[in-house]
Amino acid sequence: MTRQKPPSYAREQNKQSTRRRAVFSKHYQSLESHHVPPVGEDENPTASRRPGSAGSSARRNYDSMQLIDDLINHPYDALYSDARLGARKATGWRFWSTRIVVCIICIAVGFVACQFVRQLNTDPRKEVRQSLASQLQSNYDSIHELDKQNEKLRSEIDQQNNSLGLTDVQRQLQKDDLAAGTVPVKGPGITFTIANPFQASNSGTKTPADGSAHIKVITDLDLQQLVSLMWQGGAEAIAINGNRLGVQTSIRAASGSILIGTTPVQSPYVIQAIGNTNALAEWMGQRNLAQLYKDYDQAGIHPQISKEREMTLSAASAGAIVYAKEE
Repeated sequence: MTRQKPPSYAREQNKQSTRRRAVFSKHYQSLESHHVPPVGEDENPTASRRPGSAGSSARRNYDSMQLIDDLINHPYDALYSDARLGARKATGWRFWSTRIVVCIICIAVGFVACQFVRQLNTDPRKEVRQSLASQLQSNYDSIHELDKQNEKLRSEIDQQNNSLGLTDVQRQLQKDDLAAGTVPVKGPGITFTIANPFQASNSGTKTPADGSAHIKVITDLDLQQLVSLMWQGGAEAIAINGNRLGVQTSIRAASGSILIGTTPVQSPYVIQAIGNTNALAEWMGQRNLAQLYKDYDQAGIHPQISKEREMTLSAASAGAIVYAKEE
């Protein structure tokens, strides 16, 4: 048994919609809205509206049912139905091409998003620090290479002078170079080794040797004090971790490191001093510097002194003299 739709009724002349439907399509036959005259209604609409007439009562019933009828049988707007008359079905080529384009767009958006997230997670300062560190290392290498070339040229000059014979002025100049540390030297002396007070614990972490919470490390002031004591003890040439001390060589701290001139050094610090071996060893020993050794022992620092029959110290870097003039 087929279900029949209830009939729909046309609007009255004075109740026409303000929007008129204009269909310019060959598919007008596909319209879903069709109106039929009410069953049994008189052709004369005015006759049914007379007060007290049966037609007037029936007309009121028709008007009240028209809204419900439109909502049930015609849920779409008339203009929307007109717009759907010429709808074309999607072909297979359009179907798959649309999905391929959407897939490509999604992949591109995902790739850009991944790159953006990676860019946010990266630290741009890290690359800058690495670049500066590499430049600094290359500058250090250049300085060391120039120092070697300078030392080689000085040795050649000394050989030439020795072959030709030295004058009094040249001999005095050679002594001045020895005192200034601008030429390599060799001779007996001592090696004073000192390191930061760290030792490996059972947990694998680093703690002070005395177990205290305060950590005492070797600073640039400590190295300056030791070097001054060695000069007082009669040292003629001093080097720290292979870096010769000259008249313009500084010992200072910068960025958490200790610099000998422009070269950074790390613990352990090996101080070599050329001079009278026994006198230097006694002067830098625990008997002469009892208070200093006591302070070191409380901080967990244990200096070591060894005597050397002969050691060689390279030349120190000599700075350019621009404003100082001989009087």
